[in-house]
Amino acid sequence: MKIKYNSPVILTFVFLCAIILLLNQLLFHTLIQYWFSVPGRGTFSTKNLRNWIDLFTHVLGHANWNHLTGNLLILLIVGPMLENIYGSPSLLFMMMITAFVTGLANILLSQNYLLGASGIVFMMILLASFTNFRKGEIPLTFILVLLFYIGNEFISSFKEDSIAHFAHIIGGFCGSVFGFFRKIPENIATK
Repeated sequence: MKIKYNSPVILTFVFLCAIILLLNQLLFHTLIQYWFSVPGRGTFSTKNLRNWIDLFTHVLGHANWNHLTGNLLILLIVGPMLENIYGSPSLLFMMMITAFVTGLANILLSQNYLLGASGIVFMMILLASFTNFRKGEIPLTFILVLLFYIGNEFISSFKEDSIAHFAHIIGGFCGSVFGFFRKIPENIATK
């Protein structure tokens, strides 16, 4: 038996996140702050190229190992299944759109910096609830996941903490939109 790099998008993403956090902690202590977090309202500059890059790269930066492992465990559980269903290019596209939308929302809604893959995690959680989707039906799993995950984030958004609950909600919204409008390949949908 051999070890297979079975989910290239997810595994590459996971390894990049870990390498960036390791480099930040050992060598470049401001790496994440300057290159892997998106600034908040009033701080984003449309003239600064780095700010535009941050709209996509903030999902690779994490505050610490607990933050990273919390996100990566869900990514490693759900991500390979989604990559198998939708394909690597489609999943990468969905991740990039989710990163951009959550970053843009941060610029408009928050004064704090945003970092981490939580928006992508919530996108994948909601998207995974569509794996048994049939035309003309709304999966009960989607409704329950929406109620429990997004409902909890909505309630938690009124707490004063350092968690970007709106990024979770927006990530879940992205996953819902992708689930409704992305076509699942016929060989998967008819199982």
